[in-house]
Amino acid sequence: MMNNLNQDTLLSTNFFFKDQVSFNRGKVRDIYVIGDEHLVMIASDRISAFDHVLTNPIPFKGQVLNQIASKFLDDTQHIVANWKIEEIDPNVTVGYKCEPFHVEFVVRGYLAGHAWREYNSGKRELCGVSLPDGLKENDKLPSPILTPSTKAESGHDLDITKEEILAQRLIKKKDLDKLEKYALKLFEYGSNHAEEQGLILVDTKYEFGKKDDQIMLIDEIHTPDSSRYFYKDGYEEIQKKDQQQKQLSKEFVRQWLIAHNFQGLEGQILPSMPDDFVEEVSQRYIELYENITGDKFQKRNYNQVSQTIENRVNEFISTLKN
Repeated sequence: MMNNLNQDTLLSTNFFFKDQVSFNRGKVRDIYVIGDEHLVMIASDRISAFDHVLTNPIPFKGQVLNQIASKFLDDTQHIVANWKIEEIDPNVTVGYKCEPFHVEFVVRGYLAGHAWREYNSGKRELCGVSLPDGLKENDKLPSPILTPSTKAESGHDLDITKEEILAQRLIKKKDLDKLEKYALKLFEYGSNHAEEQGLILVDTKYEFGKKDDQIMLIDEIHTPDSSRYFYKDGYEEIQKKDQQQKQLSKEFVRQWLIAHNFQGLEGQILPSMPDDFVEEVSQRYIELYENITGDKFQKRNYNQVSQTIENRVNEFISTLKN
């Protein structure tokens, strides 16, 4: 289904591919299970915040997410195996079906977003991790911390401690120890890469699963939907002046929603974004792509995009062996 705003977007898909056994529409991605072992993940131009899909799609957002994730999945294979087999279209990656752990591994290097909102409310412990007094919004933490959350089927994800993960038998201890190490190593890699590009990786989330008893990184990695970035240049000066850092993430969309009286709470009405703000969001996503990858963004052709994706996926499925 196509949607005309300032230009075409990929709002949603509804395919039935060769050997398809199931379909699930997430907040942003349309996921097709192929046979027993494979997934087709299509990154749409939908955008979500506060666990709600917003009314306006964002041009090229899906392409940005898919191609950034694809790059970092390739670049981090030396740290942990991942689900990706191949990026077959600017919006589409095909990979292995894994059994997911129902915990998101959020790593934070700076006090921003949800962590700051909790800290500012007076809390000095987040997911069992103690935080020092006297920190300001967006300050660097003494060292990166792991703040897991449970993946909710609906509504807000919930913070959880490592002790609670074990007590609730969500993950075995030997796996949890490995996952913590993987998450912190991935964050270290992402931070170093961001620094080389003149950026700061503020925080991010990782999702993991298992295939044939092997832990694998799944979903996306280091994208503006799963991560928060600041510009390195000027960061210190902005902090000294107690001003807001420029967000290369979805946080500025959340701030716009908060300013329009929406935080996903009961009774609140989801506002529609004006066209000029949608265009600004699109440009921010493209800006992050170019900053984090160092490559010029090549805008995909939206002409007959659904037919193009369908043809490419079916052609690739024909090469797979279940």
